[in-house]
Amino acid sequence: MRPHENLDVWKISMNLVTEIYGITRAFPKEEVFGLSSQMRRSAVSIPANIAEGCARRGKKERDQFLYVARASLSELETHLEIARRLEYLKEEVHRSLAATCGRVSALIDGLLNAHPPSPLITQSPSHLVT
Repeated sequence: MRPHENLDVWKISMNLVTEIYGITRAFPKEEVFGLSSQMRRSAVSIPANIAEGCARRGKKERDQFLYVARASLSELETHLEIARRLEYLKEEVHRSLAATCGRVSALIDGLLNAHPPSPLITQSPSHLVT
């Protein structure tokens, strides 16, 4: 298992990707290359950047990828609000996804505020084998 796979923030954001793909399947066909695509792209970017950041050795470099993940999360939150206003999402679905986004944001902030980075994040896979 790679170090990022142990992080709750990565696990939750991977589940968020699955949820976003599921809900965007029901969006109008004219949104395939519009809002659906943008939501999927921003959602996928979150765990991908968390994973890439965790593969970096230095805190500064790791944090840069976490900032990108957080920016992608903000983008997704905006897309979710647009989908709600266009009535592509039911209120309760929007509320649930917004809560998940809030949890991911808090977890990313926790990683950014960790001094020094957790050994779980900075160790290479060879250090995890006993």
